[in-house]
Amino acid sequence: MSKEREALTKQILDLSDQIFNILIPGLPEDWLTSDVTLVQMRVLLILHSEGVKRMSELASAMNTATSTMTGIVDTLVRKGLVIREADSQDRRVVICHLSEKGNELSGGLWKWGQQQVKRMLQTLNNDQLKLAVGTTQFLLENLKRQNTLAE
Repeated sequence: MSKEREALTKQILDLSDQIFNILIPGLPEDWLTSDVTLVQMRVLLILHSEGVKRMSELASAMNTATSTMTGIVDTLVRKGLVIREADSQDRRVVICHLSEKGNELSGGLWKWGQQQVKRMLQTLNNDQLKLAVGTTQFLLENLKRQNTLAE
């Protein structure tokens, strides 16, 4: 990596840290008091954004073993955040989806994140917004390309 590229990458990471440091104090209190670990929250957010998932699909999305995912989901079921059921077409297949309580928690965090992005963008002029759209599109395309290469 060239020195210029390294310096630019560091600058982006430093700016990202500053943004997160400004946003974190405003995290919804119900998320902070929900007794949910970061790993469990990742599972909730996957189910929130992608809907019903097989246990094996969740394990794959989390890059973990199905047995490990079973333990994580067991805890989320006990907390009333996830519902686990047998697939109606194949009883050997376990499917998971959010309970109403899980949907409220993950949906609230998702909505909070959207509100924070909207707040950051609301005072930008049109030229700045166009630049932000272009940058966001480029980052999304790059991420999709990386995920395709990883498969």
